[in-house]
Amino acid sequence: MEQEMKQVSLPKEFIERMKIQLPENEWEAFFAVYQNKPHKGVRLNPLKGGMAALKSLLPFLGEPVSWEKNGFYTEEEKLGASPFHAAGVFYSQEPSAMCAAPLLEVQAGERVLDLCSAPGGKGTQLACAMSGEGVIVLNEPVSARAKILSQNVERMGIKNAVVLNELPENISAKFAGYFDKILVDAPCSGEGMFRKNAEEALGEWSVENVKMCAERQAHILTEATKMLKVGGRLAYSTCTFSEEEDEGQVRDYLKNHPEMRLMKEEKLYPHKIKGEGHFAALFEKIAATAEWDSRIKEAKYSVTPTSEKIYREFEKTFFKEKFAKRLYEVNGVLYDLPEGVFDWKGLQVLRVGVRLGEIKNGRFEPSHSLALCVKKEECNNVLNLLPTDARLQKYFRGETLETTEMEENRIKNGWCIVCVEGYPLGLGKAVSGTIKNHLPKGLRKL
Repeated sequence: MEQEMKQVSLPKEFIERMKIQLPENEWEAFFAVYQNKPHKGVRLNPLKGGMAALKSLLPFLGEPVSWEKNGFYTEEEKLGASPFHAAGVFYSQEPSAMCAAPLLEVQAGERVLDLCSAPGGKGTQLACAMSGEGVIVLNEPVSARAKILSQNVERMGIKNAVVLNELPENISAKFAGYFDKILVDAPCSGEGMFRKNAEEALGEWSVENVKMCAERQAHILTEATKMLKVGGRLAYSTCTFSEEEDEGQVRDYLKNHPEMRLMKEEKLYPHKIKGEGHFAALFEKIAATAEWDSRIKEAKYSVTPTSEKIYREFEKTFFKEKFAKRLYEVNGVLYDLPEGVFDWKGLQVLRVGVRLGEIKNGRFEPSHSLALCVKKEECNNVLNLLPTDARLQKYFRGETLETTEMEENRIKNGWCIVCVEGYPLGLGKAVSGTIKNHLPKGLRKL
């Protein structure tokens, strides 16, 4: 047994602590998991369509993940290479990581905050449950990670998100008692990822780092509590086994915040379930700590008459019915804002609602963000490709596409949606039998 533990290079302090933390009859099973491959999972995106249709596209789906209705195990190694990944049909997510978001039972129309959201697995999981209604704020303090978060929100076609790049205390100063549901997927020592991300997780681990993480988690939880309304729910999660960051953190939190009560607590160990290590706790706010801040105003939906006219002319040709409801303009860039979204002045914002596109030289040029938020059935001009069509890889390379005679009869000159099996991948522009490629350069696969 000791020889096996040396092979995976687990820290000595970690091994000794886990032998205290676990019953002796579980030691062998727990440490044996580090000799096995980690489990992989995907979560289907209901914002893109019905589950039956989505499942039919993905032959690599295995058995369901019991704690997430849209989650499935998979053995597929190259998930990112699938065109349906680019179309936002699914999100690659470790199975155990799917356990925290469902605890909140978010509903359409609510105000929801994911305070430590990057890269976006749990945040997009919450957004999918909201069906595009209400407002979900996805925050990430680290700028580079916030950009990745914003890209995943775009790929998944989420229309009602605000992506922030802020410290928790900067947000809590503005949103006292504002949110119905809050998720704190706190930065942690990552012990639950020793098998999945061994090099990174083991390289950063130390006894001192565990203590530092626990202190940081307590601070984040305090700021999150300020933003939760009475009767609201807060879920706290980590991907670590440390009691200092998990059960001990919960005990200290309840002691320091009598306005909160514990509703549920669960810990996933990799020798007991098909997944990595994860911890989650659910709390309810039973007393006020601060009054709702009446200074929180809704954003004003403003657009110049000229820009709105240009956009609406585009909309009539591109869509079968009116698409944008709440137009907002900044320097010629048009957005469709979520209903009831707050005034975000003073915050570092990366994304609000849907970036529709830009007014250029008196014409409207749609954005990639818009393309991933629509459904094929909503659009007039559609080039629908099969996964086996050679033009699909040409599209991903940024090349111009040729159309068949039959397609030419269906597609008029102008902007069109390029789809795979009916799921939008991006934009093209039809010109006399060809489709000029408008897939953003950063997304092309050369």
